Amino acid sequence: MFDVKKITADCVEWIKDFFENNGKGCNAVIGISGGKDSSVAAALCVKALGAERVIGVLMPCGEQHDIDAAFALVNHLGIRHFVVNIKDAVEGLKSALPSDIEITSQTVTNIPPRVRMTTLYAVSQSMNGRVVNTCNLSEDWVGYSTRYGDAAGDFSPLSLLTVAEVKEIGKYLGLPEFLVEKVPIDGLCGKTDEENLGFTYAELDRYIRTGEIDDLDKKENIDRRHKANLFKLQLMPVFKPDI
Repeated sequence: MFDVKKITADCVEWIKDFFENNGKGCNAVIGISGGKDSSVAAALCVKALGAERVIGVLMPCGEQHDIDAAFALVNHLGIRHFVVNIKDAVEGLKSALPSDIEITSQTVTNIPPRVRMTTLYAVSQSMNGRVVNTCNLSEDWVGYSTRYGDAAGDFSPLSLLTVAEVKEIGKYLGLPEFLVEKVPIDGLCGKTDEENLGFTYAELDRYIRTGEIDDLDKKENIDRRHKANLFKLQLMPVFKPDI
């Protein structure tokens, strides 16, 4: 049984301990999309550090149709925030690539999150910060993140919590329901997460926590994605010389 009160309190204490040991007095710098993960992670940081030590960074790539949700979150929490439009940087990088390279659709999809992480670290280094990773267990389980993009960060309060559990914490913390229940969408290819994955987060969360799933085709899909993306969750392999 998921004890939201205990898990929330434990996570808040864990964030406090992280900053005590890895940046006493530093700020938490977090990319704000307006989705549940960045909303809940930001709210946890506010509980742990106070609103004055949490900095939100909104990073539209040109026009972002749902940016109002991101503004609603920073206003609800009362945190400082900056808006950095990454469109010129993304287009500049794409145009700078050699013309004899055929840029794949996956490359185009992954450039914005990597530019966003560069932006977060630029803000963080300039404002005495530590970057918050906002990935959850469900996404990480099937590799639904961009390596060195949204999968990066200095500490991760949600990476061992499923989508359902993150939502429970958001509700417990009193976040607006439209932020907690906002349909997950990567904002890159125009599809929802579940449309891209081929199964629902409810099905995935149940499978992760209980090992149970009704549709064997979806089980195969989940297992294949999990195996193929395990490298994203491991430290980079390094050569160990016999010296």
